[in-house]
Amino acid sequence: MKKKILFSGIMAAFAFTSVSQADVVVGVNVSATGPAAAIGIQSQNAMSLWPETLGGEKAKYIILDDGTDVSKAVRNVRKLTSEDKVDIIIGPNTTAATLALLDVLKETQTPLIALAASSSIVEPADDPGRRWVFKMPQNDGLMADVLIDEMVKKGHKTIGFIGFADSYGENWWKEFTSRLDGRLEVVARESFQRTDSSVVGQALKLISAKPDAILVAGAGTPAVLPEKTLKDRGYKNPIYQTHGIGTLEFLQVGGKSVEGTLFPTGPGVVARGLPDSNPVKAVAMDFTERYEAKYGPNTATQFAGDAWGAWIVADKAVSRVIKKGIKPGTIEFRNALRDEIENTKDLIVPNGVLNITPADHQGFDARAAVMGTIKDGKFVYAGEQ
Repeated sequence: MKKKILFSGIMAAFAFTSVSQADVVVGVNVSATGPAAAIGIQSQNAMSLWPETLGGEKAKYIILDDGTDVSKAVRNVRKLTSEDKVDIIIGPNTTAATLALLDVLKETQTPLIALAASSSIVEPADDPGRRWVFKMPQNDGLMADVLIDEMVKKGHKTIGFIGFADSYGENWWKEFTSRLDGRLEVVARESFQRTDSSVVGQALKLISAKPDAILVAGAGTPAVLPEKTLKDRGYKNPIYQTHGIGTLEFLQVGGKSVEGTLFPTGPGVVARGLPDSNPVKAVAMDFTERYEAKYGPNTATQFAGDAWGAWIVADKAVSRVIKKGIKPGTIEFRNALRDEIENTKDLIVPNGVLNITPADHQGFDARAAVMGTIKDGKFVYAGEQ
């Protein structure tokens, strides 16, 4: 398989250079095409801003596109580990692809920082394959906690639920309902496929249950359909979404039908509206300004912030390994790098503060989640609304 470098500019200048003894080689697998491209392109855009060094050493980035195909992701990572001898891998963007890589990571003893969301990527932490995996996006449970607290604060008593008829929707149902603790009652549950063109039947059943609010557990543009249908059919109460909607395409497709939507999000998505007391704001704003300088106003997303955060994690960990005198390109370096990522403490990235441990390979706490809303076609901080 040929290398596929997905962007030009400063990275292309060193992506093709020969590797010296001191070079740190980073393999990247993203979904720049296929169904997850709306996420993968955001990751790729942030990667174009990555500095030319890691831990003070020159870095070489090898970027491959898996086309949102699990088998291709596995082939890409096998190439990166066997032919390119990478020291670390960043990506993929999807949970299925990440889980398919566990055996390769274990065999080659290569650390990976995933850009996919499900907690199943890093749990159980004592699994031999997951020992090598870390991830940037918040666990659904953390976002569900913030969402439930907001619903209770708003005085809601009853909730309707409609989610994807797949692992995303099922996991959100599990995480959401397991945390209710009697504070809210789910009075109706419906599901839909990502490819559905109509959810009128589900919407009418939800409306007939007369919930105080409705949660749509979907991601990307398919999550627009239930919300638009509910509003078209006269539902006037609040509609909540999950952090999976955080793409520019969701805003473009949803238009006025998603105005006022409430959703949990990483602070980096709504950096400008955060209070100055927020511990993440300075780092989030630094990334937002870098990103928007290249891609335009209001273009920074959760997924772009996660990719920038992955570089920060790798940079700090590589620096600590280099100080030990261990050279890149060796199994000793990969093992030491895994250990140092696992030893990440109080590290601020655009979407939260990381404290990674052997038992927690995600590492975010409540500082990684705030409430956002959609106003004038933009993702903004919901504040104390």
